[in-house]
Amino acid sequence: MTSITVIDEPENPLFRAPLVEGGKNFAEVTALVARPTESTTPRAWFLGLGVSIAIMLNLFAMIGYLVWTGVGVWGNNVPVGWGWPIVNFVFWIGIGHAGTLISAILCLFRQKWRTSINRASEAMTIFAVMAAGIFPAIHVGRIWVIYWVFPVPNQMAMWPNFKSPLLWDVFAVSTYFTVSALFWFVGLIPDLATFRDRAYAQGRDIAARIYGFFAFGWHGSNRHWINYEKAYLILAGLSTPLVLSVHSIVSFDFAVSLLPGWHTTIFPPYFVAGAIFSGFGMVLTLMIPARSWLGLHNLITLNHLDNIAKILLLTGTLVGYAYGMEFFIAWYGGVEYEQYAFTNRAFGPYWWAYWTMISCNVISPQLFWVRSFRRNPVVLFIVSIFVNIGMWFERFVITVTSLHRDFLPSSWGYFSPTIIDVLTYLGSFGLFFTMFLLFAKFLPVIAISEVKGVMPEANPHHGHHGDSHAEGHA
Repeated sequence: MTSITVIDEPENPLFRAPLVEGGKNFAEVTALVARPTESTTPRAWFLGLGVSIAIMLNLFAMIGYLVWTGVGVWGNNVPVGWGWPIVNFVFWIGIGHAGTLISAILCLFRQKWRTSINRASEAMTIFAVMAAGIFPAIHVGRIWVIYWVFPVPNQMAMWPNFKSPLLWDVFAVSTYFTVSALFWFVGLIPDLATFRDRAYAQGRDIAARIYGFFAFGWHGSNRHWINYEKAYLILAGLSTPLVLSVHSIVSFDFAVSLLPGWHTTIFPPYFVAGAIFSGFGMVLTLMIPARSWLGLHNLITLNHLDNIAKILLLTGTLVGYAYGMEFFIAWYGGVEYEQYAFTNRAFGPYWWAYWTMISCNVISPQLFWVRSFRRNPVVLFIVSIFVNIGMWFERFVITVTSLHRDFLPSSWGYFSPTIIDVLTYLGSFGLFFTMFLLFAKFLPVIAISEVKGVMPEANPHHGHHGDSHAEGHA
């Protein structure tokens, strides 16, 4: 027999910063994530929830007033038939893109740093789509016949117009919401079982029964994990094309028209890049305060924030490129109506909205070329607010400035929102933050099982790194 020496070389000799800091073990990670659910609820949470619910009730009041009175209470006019409802719809749909991208695309690309932020991002996606879905439903005017947009058999033979991109929105957004909710829930199951077991051990029987019901009898067997991984991978594969298709279809609301300023083929990739940009901006807006208030600095590290900032820099630069290409295409195409539409955006009555958009979306992310800014939570939070503001103004500029000056000067007008417009939009934030605060209190903000899977302790060879070789016999 000959002795064979097997030398176990490191898989990657380059140093990588740990994804979980502070020397935490599995039990400490579980306790850290479960602490908001198991500990006494702070007064600040009740205060925040109360304010959010009050703003959300304002949303329902405005919708009730709209249904009772009519869409004339909005600032929509002739020629600006599309006003804040469509602007807010596109804004919220964009916010919902980062969660699915983090969960699905980064999962398929085996990006392990996603594990600390994917759960909250997925929840953010669902809540943003819920807020977005309100506006198409109420902007139709006769909300009591909104079911006509669905192809259901009826005695009047009123069938939807499948050539309309507004109907494409119905199917795209409903599919996106369904798949995103399934993806989020499937990922939750192992952690719900963990919460169930901890609740039983602590004598919280009601909570244990609720968590146990939604955990579907999970007990962590090998069979359960195999089926879970398959389901998660399938849903990731289904979600990935949705990230690209949903906002492309939303862009078709504009691009398939013949209106100057809208009729351009750059809209689908431009809208997708903008959606990812605004979505990651909202991720920073939510996660920076959350990591501070919930004490999650060791799980959501500066390296995570650094990576998000790099994505913001990339997508912000892509959006800036799209802005420049719009002017180039208008000039190169030689269509005087297109040229005037874009000149009017920059120097017309809404110049303030256009340059606010440029400042927030193109200029502010350029700070992230500097590493110290990418790793400064205060700078990141401020820039994320600018990104959210800028992306709302982008949708406002696209919608309103393309409509307010028609082909005939006699048809020109000026759009100004009413107080009902403003309160309805603010109310959608109330719905969003109410749902997110409830999520942060009763469900794991961080995917416990996934974070443990990227820790060194999950490696079968952990603790044996001192043995540089192993001997075998043949």
